[in-house]
Amino acid sequence: MKIVALIPARGGSKSIPFKNIMKLGNHPLIAYSIAEAKLSQYINEVVVTTDSTKIADIARKYRAYVPFLRPKNISRDHSLDVEFFKHYLNYLKRKAFQIPDIIVHLRPTTPLREISVIDCAIQYMVENKKASALRSMHKTHLTPYKMFKKKGEYACAFLKYKNVQESYNLPRQKFDEVYIPNGYVDIVRPSILLKTNLLHGRRMKIWETDNVADIDGIEDYHFAAKLLKERRFNEIRNYLKDYQ
Repeated sequence: MKIVALIPARGGSKSIPFKNIMKLGNHPLIAYSIAEAKLSQYINEVVVTTDSTKIADIARKYRAYVPFLRPKNISRDHSLDVEFFKHYLNYLKRKAFQIPDIIVHLRPTTPLREISVIDCAIQYMVENKKASALRSMHKTHLTPYKMFKKKGEYACAFLKYKNVQESYNLPRQKFDEVYIPNGYVDIVRPSILLKTNLLHGRRMKIWETDNVADIDGIEDYHFAAKLLKERRFNEIRNYLKDYQ
């Protein structure tokens, strides 16, 4: 099978300028996702899609393949993941290159992953051919059934539970468990996307992980810097020593 890691890294970021290449330890954030993909026993190729020449140069330094610069119109704050996926697949079709069987989506803003978790997720998708996609998530005690939105000048329930009046007053244990996507590892089947125009399709599997360092602000960055020192990330730190 052809299994490609696709790492998106646009230049713009509202929270932290050029967040994807800010330093964590001795290396830019994107270097960790590249290293993890390189260390996987299943991933054949590591591709970075970016609109920035600066990010492209850094990605190439860490031996990722950057075949093009992504257009600015699909690299904005409100651009969708499906847009850069389709752009990459259209590039492959134009060049008459092989379409991957599986694409492993690794976001640079979730820099710290255990290689075994990535490989187990890939193996799961290879074996479970009915699954259209896989997304890593962690459980949360929050539930949308106890959340509110503003309607005019008053509050109303964000979601209603069945036909229960004021269902937001029910005990939390009454509701289904809730999962939050966390960027640890997402897996997409290009065949599903090309056939349905849906990135994850209708049979997406949950890959449950612990809560991870998803860097959106400076507090998340400090949490990641603390995690980086843990023994379970020795393999990544040792791999990156060759690039110092």
